[in-house]
Amino acid sequence: MKLVAAPALRYLNGYPADTLAQVQHMLAEGRVGDWLTRRHPQAHGVRTDKVLYDYVQDIKSDYLRSTEPLSKVAFDSKLHVVKNALGTHTTVSRVQGSKLKSKREIRVASLFKDTPEPFLKMIVVHELAHLREREHDKAFYQLCTHMEPAYHQLEFEVRIYLTHLEATGERLWAAAD
Repeated sequence: MKLVAAPALRYLNGYPADTLAQVQHMLAEGRVGDWLTRRHPQAHGVRTDKVLYDYVQDIKSDYLRSTEPLSKVAFDSKLHVVKNALGTHTTVSRVQGSKLKSKREIRVASLFKDTPEPFLKMIVVHELAHLREREHDKAFYQLCTHMEPAYHQLEFEVRIYLTHLEATGERLWAAAD
């Protein structure tokens, strides 16, 4: 009898051993996809950078009105592969005459074009929180849960989805373009 190696759970580092065992068991039985699609039956409708910008601005205006304006919000097809990140926030500074101008940008991995809206919101909330809190500390996560009360559960589910993708290659909510 040949044993099949269990997929690595690299996206779930730091979670308790019993939680990892449950996820491993679900992966081995091929139940992760069904579990996720039952919890989140359909993908969101945010398909373009313009709609994404409006989506992010709506959340920002509800919770972070006093932060610097965003100059760009976009889906980035290279993000997940290049930086092993799901979203980024950057500040680009340029000298214009005698003044230093800075622009804030948020990029979201294009993987999130084909996910449920709560997954997209979790990534957006995470990147918006970085406008006020640079480090992943207690204040940062308090701000995340202020903007999205289910933030930690959604982050866990996104990590399970990434683990599912790595193990099977199956996108669960792929758009029928």
